Amino acid sequence: MVVLEGERIAFGASGRNGGFCDSSLTHGLANGLSRFPEELERLEELGRENLAGIVAAIDELGIDARYEPVGVLDVATREHEVADLEGHVEELRRFGHDAEWLDRDAVRAEIDSPTYLGGVWQKSGVATLDPARLAWGLAAGAESLGARIHEATPVLGIDADGAGVSLRTLGGRVRARRAVLATSAFPPLVRSIRRYVVPVYDYVLVTEPLSAEQRAAVGWKNRQGAADSGNQFHYYRLTSDDRILWGGYDAVYNFRNGLGPHLDQRPETFEILARNFLTTFPQLEGIRFASRWGGAIDTCTRFCMTFGKALGGRAVYVVGFTGLGVGASRFGGRVALDLADGVDSEITRLRLVRTKPLPFPPEPLRWAGITLTRKELAREDRTGRRGLWLRALDRAGLGFDS
Repeated sequence: MVVLEGERIAFGASGRNGGFCDSSLTHGLANGLSRFPEELERLEELGRENLAGIVAAIDELGIDARYEPVGVLDVATREHEVADLEGHVEELRRFGHDAEWLDRDAVRAEIDSPTYLGGVWQKSGVATLDPARLAWGLAAGAESLGARIHEATPVLGIDADGAGVSLRTLGGRVRARRAVLATSAFPPLVRSIRRYVVPVYDYVLVTEPLSAEQRAAVGWKNRQGAADSGNQFHYYRLTSDDRILWGGYDAVYNFRNGLGPHLDQRPETFEILARNFLTTFPQLEGIRFASRWGGAIDTCTRFCMTFGKALGGRAVYVVGFTGLGVGASRFGGRVALDLADGVDSEITRLRLVRTKPLPFPPEPLRWAGITLTRKELAREDRTGRRGLWLRALDRAGLGFDS
């Protein structure tokens, strides 16, 4: 096997994501129930097996991924979110998860924020880790098994070549029987991907390490990952050296699929994140943010991975993870390899694998639609009511729910 990496292993979303490793293959139960209700029970089983496979690889390869199976705490910060989260507990339990409802006092005993009104602690199926260390460790393991990895080797194009494919690089061509394309939010190598994926920018702040006094002020003894429950939501966790990684909220789409390193820093978003951080943790007033970064997420309208073939089946792609790709990308890679080999199995026959999301419209409708949707999602957060535009998207099967 040959891997051609345009930058270096763990570049972009592979190493700079929030560090949540979730068993869900459908970007959460709610999204899975709305799109694949008839097979969600099986998808949840496959997701648990997939997460167990990640843990086994970490153990077998001795990867120092800072893996912590601590679960996730979803918190309500507005009154209208409380009932939704109470219902989410039963949903999680129905699909085999260990989940507990925490009232205001109980949730603040876990992580102390004056904004919390209640929360759900999902104790199974979610871990936190260092995604870059995981990617580097998996790459080293693959090389030990004979894989050849070529970093700083961007693929400029792919063409049919007899019964196989030819991949054009700066230094020449690589010919192969089949190719699996994992271009994420970056410019796709085949036309069909362009209809289904847009790059949406996400931004992150990381604090300096907490002092013993600061750590005591927020509690967090059980080190869960955490997220609030709005459409514009924050995700956050403790790193292995007790920094707080704080990201999300201000997802940004740039006109005509705007993409590039100049967009990785966005001061106005960092200001919003810092302000919201101190609203959540006023007891940490004065803390410094030691790191900040941004990057593009490969977003599709069903909010979870999509598969496809190009060049007469010689190339297979898996894209559109829309977040939560640390865990789901392992499953996506497994399925893509089976599709490339022509395997006909229960897994390759899943509706998740066979069907595609609705495509995005061309510009300028794409930008206008996404911009309007962001405004309507923010309005729903404020009011608790889903407006006409969002209800129309729901009826059309579009995935803007988060």
